[in-house]
This record gives sequence, C-alpha cells and structure tokens, in this order.
Amino acid sequence: MSGKDRVIIELSDLEVERGGVPVLAIPSFRLHEGEFVSLVGPNGCGKSTLLLSMMGLLRRKGGRIFYRGKEVHSSGDALAFRRRIAMVLQEPLLFDATVHENVASGLKMRGLRRKEIGEKVALALERLRLAGMGHRSARKLSGGEARRVSLARALAVEPEVLLLDEPFSNLDPPTRHDIAEDLEKSMRAARVAAIMVTHDQSEALRLSDRIVVMDEGEIVQCGIPAAVMNDPPNVFMARWVGMETILDGIVKERAHGVLRVAVDGGEIEAMGEESPGKEVYCCIRPENVTVERRDKPGPPGRNAFPAKLVDVSAAGTFLRVNLDCGFELVSYLTPESFAGLGLHDKSEVIASFPVAAVHLVRKRAKGARGD
Repeated sequence: MSGKDRVIIELSDLEVERGGVPVLAIPSFRLHEGEFVSLVGPNGCGKSTLLLSMMGLLRRKGGRIFYRGKEVHSSGDALAFRRRIAMVLQEPLLFDATVHENVASGLKMRGLRRKEIGEKVALALERLRLAGMGHRSARKLSGGEARRVSLARALAVEPEVLLLDEPFSNLDPPTRHDIAEDLEKSMRAARVAAIMVTHDQSEALRLSDRIVVMDEGEIVQCGIPAAVMNDPPNVFMARWVGMETILDGIVKERAHGVLRVAVDGGEIEAMGEESPGKEVYCCIRPENVTVERRDKPGPPGRNAFPAKLVDVSAAGTFLRVNLDCGFELVSYLTPESFAGLGLHDKSEVIASFPVAAVHLVRKRAKGARGD
C-alpha cells in the first residue's frame, strides 16, 4: 500500500454551529499520508473553521474524527492526536526571543534533550533557509523571515499533519513564491501531509495533490487540480475557476456530440450530450477567446461573431476586454496583442472561441444552491 493510500485523518458527518447557526457540515473527508490538500472558497465559507475543528479547538455539534482508523473521542485521545499535528496561522505569533528559541519551543514542551533539540532545530532552520539566523531576535525579522520561522517551528516537531491557515498572506509575490517553494520541498522531504487554506488560485494549483472547494460551510467539489479547474459542476465553481463569460442557454439541436445552443443575442456551438430543450449555462474562459480585426475571418472549428469592444481594464499582466457580440463576452489579451491590433474603445472586431472551449453546466431547479 502506497503512502497516499493510507488515511491519516478521516472526518465523518462533522457539524459545527456558532450561536446556534450551522457554519460547517462535512459528511466525509479523508487526508492521506504525504498528501497536500488546498482548501479554497470565498471568505466566510468555513475553511478556517474546518481546520480549527479538525485540530479540536472548536466544539463540534456532531460528527466523528478518526486518526489512523481510531476515533478521537476522549481527552487522552485528543492530546495524542494533537501532538501529531502542527498548525500555522496567518500571523506568525513569535515569542520575544531568538529564532532558535522560537523554533525549539515545541520540542522543549515535548521534553526532548538539549542535543536532540539542537539537531532538530538546525535541520528545520536549514530547510527553511534560516541557517545562521538562530541568534537573531524575532523582533528584528522581516515579515518573510518571521513566516519562515513560524513554519520552521511547526516542522521541527516532526508532525504527521501540518494545518496551514493562509501562511503566506500579506507577503509580496516573490517572497510568497519562494517561501511556498521551500515549504513544499521541506514537507515532501519530511513526508508531512498538509491541509492549507488559501485564496491564491495559482498557489493551490502549484502545491496541491487535491483541491477542496468550499461554499457556505460545505464541500462543493473535491478533486485533482485539473479536474477542479476544467470540470466545474455548477456556476459558483465556474466563476471561481475563472470562466468569466457565463451565458444562459437552451439546447436547440444535437448532432454527433455537437450542440447548437441558443443564448440571448445569438447561437453558439458546444460539445456535449444534452438533449434539445435542456436549459444550460455556457461557460467560457477569457483566455480562450481570440480577438481579430474584422477583415480577418475566424479559423474553422470555432464560434466566430462580429463584436464591438465595450470596455478595457487591467487584469494582472493581461488586459480584460469586454465585448458585445449580441451577448457579453470577455477576452484576455496581452498589452502587445492589444496594441498590435490597433484596438480602442468601440473598435469593431471578430471574437471567436473553440467549440470545445465551451463548458456546459446543466441548470438546476430554481433556487437550488450553486446556480
């Protein structure tokens, strides 16, 4: 049996209330040895609550927690369970002491001998690129250095599971990337499993074996990063993974796996097996929408429409271009492409996207959650 087939933590019918209001309802969840799981979703959806509940720091209304197949239900079980888990919060919360003393604090609480503490601290500092900084005062550390010390302190106790609540928040992108990379290498080397709360989509994609998406205290999707990004089950998820164009549609015709879908202002073609008459959402990523001058016809195998440029705004390193094709369509263009096409407000263009780039989501009953 491989490491990732062995379950470390299992949750069953976990329920949490705050002030009598349900805030968490998790029918089942499993974390496997050596696995990196990212928890994502909007603010207030229950991500941090799930971590705190798993750690035993929040009272549960119901449900059970298992550690390596054994239920954690007594105070003795809970203590042994917590000793195998380390948690890192958004803020480092370091002691007013040296870096070495901070990293050694958990080991001292476990009663280890001085020599063993020194060895484990030295290894943790080296893995987080803090070697030679043990004598530094925690008060004199930069934000990035303080995060590294906090992570080194957690890894020094050699946990089986590391719970991370937005450990890289409020750091500049280069520092965030470097620390995340060092953490991943350290965890893989130590074979530590992890669950990390993050709002950074690229971070979740880069680090995770699985991504768990939460909304309103529930898990709405769980899977490998490619499945979560490319096969959203509902409109909430489609928006979260960056499908900025979402159109109401009705399937008019199906032939050889290609659907003709009527949307407000036109018709588009999509791949699928939905029957004529079915109501669907047509979801399209902006990076799949190509913009060309009107004098250049769209390539075959694509949906192509005359369009007018409505609005342009910055979207990171891209420009977000809003188009009117009879329906609204969003495209991402590089500044170089935008300038090369000679575009400006009200430019008339051809907007196109592949038939295979349209992701269909079947409409749920009115009022159903997720649409």
